[in-house]
Amino acid sequence: MYKFKFLKALFSPFKLIYPKFYMGKIAVGTPYFYPRRWVIDKGANGRTAVPKKIGFDFVGLGWKTKWCETDFRYEWSPVWSFVFFKWQIAVIWNPKKNKDHYWECWLIYHYATDKNKTVRERIKQARKINSQKWTSSYLDKKGEKVEEEVCYWDKVLKSKYV
Repeated sequence: MYKFKFLKALFSPFKLIYPKFYMGKIAVGTPYFYPRRWVIDKGANGRTAVPKKIGFDFVGLGWKTKWCETDFRYEWSPVWSFVFFKWQIAVIWNPKKNKDHYWECWLIYHYATDKNKTVRERIKQARKINSQKWTSSYLDKKGEKVEEEVCYWDKVLKSKYV
């Protein structure tokens, strides 16, 4: 069921995720490589990866923790893939914008907050764990440095929870 846990985002305070469909020659990885299977290779005394001819792959949200147990890092989006010889139908699940920040915020909310608290309390707790405030610098038309701070929690949550 781990592979489908990301679907809980649909019923959370986060904006909706949408399926993006791909149909064509095999081009969508599952997650790092094109769809493949492992076969026993007696000559190499081990297993060898070979491309799938026909088959399904259900890939869950890819993530890791970096410096501590609440420092979540997005790795790859959830994918459902069907391969038929050299053709692929894939469904990739993502929000419309800010997918890296969206999934990192969702991971914090889902795994690092107290589920006995209300939704608003959990969001407050998640914001304390990782503020998701980023500052970007750029030069304006006059050549002067401008710094802009963005809070990605405000961009990934439904408006009633901001």
